[in-house]
Amino acid sequence: MTQLTVIILTQNEALHIARAILSVRDVADRILVVDSGSTDGTVQIAARHGATVLRHGWVNHAVQFNWALDQIVGTPGWVLRLDADEVITQTLADEIKAGLPEDVDGCYIGRGIKFMGQLVKHGGVFPISTLRLFRNGRGRCEALWMDEHIVVAGATTHLRGQVIDDNRHPLDWWVEKHNGYASREVVDVLNVEFGFLPCAGALPGHGRASVKRWVKRQVYARLPAGLRAGAYFFYRYVLRLGFLDGAQARSFHILQGFWYRYLVDAKLGEVRRYMAANGAAPDKAIRDVLGIDVAPAQPAKKVLVA
Repeated sequence: MTQLTVIILTQNEALHIARAILSVRDVADRILVVDSGSTDGTVQIAARHGATVLRHGWVNHAVQFNWALDQIVGTPGWVLRLDADEVITQTLADEIKAGLPEDVDGCYIGRGIKFMGQLVKHGGVFPISTLRLFRNGRGRCEALWMDEHIVVAGATTHLRGQVIDDNRHPLDWWVEKHNGYASREVVDVLNVEFGFLPCAGALPGHGRASVKRWVKRQVYARLPAGLRAGAYFFYRYVLRLGFLDGAQARSFHILQGFWYRYLVDAKLGEVRRYMAANGAAPDKAIRDVLGIDVAPAQPAKKVLVA
């Protein structure tokens, strides 16, 4: 069986963490939970279910995940990136148990989403194929604030199994989370334009993720800010048949496919107006308007919790 380390980043994930750990316990040699200050018992639950728990202050997902990779330098085998509210399917577990290919550095895995308990099936979006499984030492997370991906040095392949995102928090939590996502996406949009932050790593020029990013930056970004959210929603909900989904999944298309995209544009406009009115640099405007300090984070020491 493949030697595997599973990395899970957490902050107040008591509702989900046991389920995530249990889904990979039979295929993982080590489960590493990196916690950024949970106060709801997440750390204790993770430790009780056999995970090694480390604490590290949060900057963004890329910084946190790469820090986790730095803690397992030299560990043989593969790494699986798993969110705390995700589980792996039995098909994926069986593929890992059977042994991963010897001639690749990474494996793309489909990611399905359940929204308010209902699987999203339409809209031309899911399952999303992302690189989640890779040889330790051969992959790194892009230094982005949003929509970051794992980049590997060598060849890749696709597996049949999936991870399923099944968050059980109420809708208010989802809205607040995506409000934060929108602010982080504004950071990346402005950084592409002004280059005030380094961007380590880049997606190779093939695969669905790289094509999606090219379309987003070269086509979507050139559309008028007041229209592009609506155009994307029409594509996803009408042309790609999102309206055929169930009631909860249709809500997902409306909220994530229109409301979220419009929110990003509204926040982007707010920051741009502040820059123009105050002669402010992008990083200062982001800090003053969005409350995000994009200054490079200072390295933190590893703290073993359990």
